[in-house]
Amino acid sequence: MADAAPWLLVGLGNPGPKYAHNRHNVGFMAVDRWLDRHGTPGADGWREKFHGEFSSVSTRFGRCVVLKPQTFMNASGRSVGAACSFYRVPPSRVIVLHDELDFPVGRVAIKKGGGHGGHNGLRDIASVLGSKDFLRVRMGIGRPPRGNMDVSAWVLKDFSAEEAADLADLVDRAHEAATAVMTHGVAAAMNEINQTSSKEPKPAPKSQSSD
Repeated sequence: MADAAPWLLVGLGNPGPKYAHNRHNVGFMAVDRWLDRHGTPGADGWREKFHGEFSSVSTRFGRCVVLKPQTFMNASGRSVGAACSFYRVPPSRVIVLHDELDFPVGRVAIKKGGGHGGHNGLRDIASVLGSKDFLRVRMGIGRPPRGNMDVSAWVLKDFSAEEAADLADLVDRAHEAATAVMTHGVAAAMNEINQTSSKEPKPAPKSQSSD
């Protein structure tokens, strides 16, 4: 049965210290936080497999496989597809945490299925899985000031000092959103998380692309 499969919690980002603090890497930051909160002394910690780093954790709400693809953002589907195939995880039990240009810094929302919005990591995952019906936790990173730089350069920049003040809260809220999906179900989690922010999304740029 599909419900017997573990959850697959995927944080998107680019590998290596050069990118560690980029806006594009908030997905990595969020799954690190999730594992810090839900890992146990008996957990394996990060291991290398599925073209990425992963950890398998047993929680009160079932088993969760946490994955950080090491393929670079645009090829994230290769890693996610390998993990899904090995653990027989259907798209409905895949939760992808990713940066979201549509939202100002700090806003978090859960989305089920839909398009990729120009995000090449989501695009590749949908292509490899052959489905758009995975879950997303959208983490607001804002967009560049008009005329300042293009989107590709923006997402590969570190957060500013002012934005960094909200980063810990952003990561915490993303952790809470993913946990709410696993514990309360998608609909209840969306009602809980998506209505907690009074900030309105800003118009999205035409594309969000990077390595």
